[in-house]
Amino acid sequence: MLQSAGLLSEALVSGVLVGGFYAAMAVGISIAFGMLGISNIAHPAIILLGSFIVYVFNTQLGVDPLVAGVLLTIPFYFLGTVLYSGYEIAFERRGAELIRGLSFFFGLFFITEVGLQLMFGVDYRLVQASYIGPTFNMGPVSLPLRMLIPFLVSLAMLACLQVFFMKTFTGRAIMAVAQDKLALQLMGASPTKIKRVAFGISIASAALAGALLIILQPVEPSVGRDLIGRIFAICVLGGVGSLPGTFVAAIIIGVIESITSTFYGPSWSPAVAFGMLLVALVVRPVGIFGRA
Repeated sequence: MLQSAGLLSEALVSGVLVGGFYAAMAVGISIAFGMLGISNIAHPAIILLGSFIVYVFNTQLGVDPLVAGVLLTIPFYFLGTVLYSGYEIAFERRGAELIRGLSFFFGLFFITEVGLQLMFGVDYRLVQASYIGPTFNMGPVSLPLRMLIPFLVSLAMLACLQVFFMKTFTGRAIMAVAQDKLALQLMGASPTKIKRVAFGISIASAALAGALLIILQPVEPSVGRDLIGRIFAICVLGGVGSLPGTFVAAIIIGVIESITSTFYGPSWSPAVAFGMLLVALVVRPVGIFGRA
């Protein structure tokens, strides 16, 4: 009985910490898909791109993974603005973003993955940092710093983004651009420029998520395939476009996967998590924080 209680507490803590990291990965999709209506399924590959650049910075230059991730948000932001500009010219102006735009991001996903395989091979890569090995003990519960730090960084990133969206003109414009472009134009803002900024922020978040991913676990180029379904599931379950919803949904998915993996085996955890998602969407199709 005591052993089961100990395992349950460990599973709950591990699930919360991993769920916080999931939120960092999903926030970019929540912005792109939920606020802009852009189905960027290449987002996991861009996260992996960030992971491998952080790996190079760490192994070749000795830069701390977190510092490298923060520094990468700047070039990744501009990468996002360039990607959106091409997407807008090629697809949005022609009204072809639904299928052709989706194909564009499919192609980007596989090009990025193949490029990483050609450069780094298929071996797992990991980084070194003083906080990756140690564990912080809080009573009977162990908190590995390699999981705790990504959770805290993810929480800080979501909090900063939420303040930005709620308190700044640009943030409110991003939240409004998918709802009423005409009203936004009447306020003196260009929907195209606003969406370019938003997509840049979305891609910038992938750089930091990539750093957190390689801190949490070793990575190889095809890991992104395992992340696509989970990231979109979190976005939909939380309510598309809702950052608090993204965080709550990520914690729910993380806890369910952790408990299932602990007591029934890791092979069952994705099935149970997605089964729970389907049930939740039947009860509330707009998601936890979505507007009916």
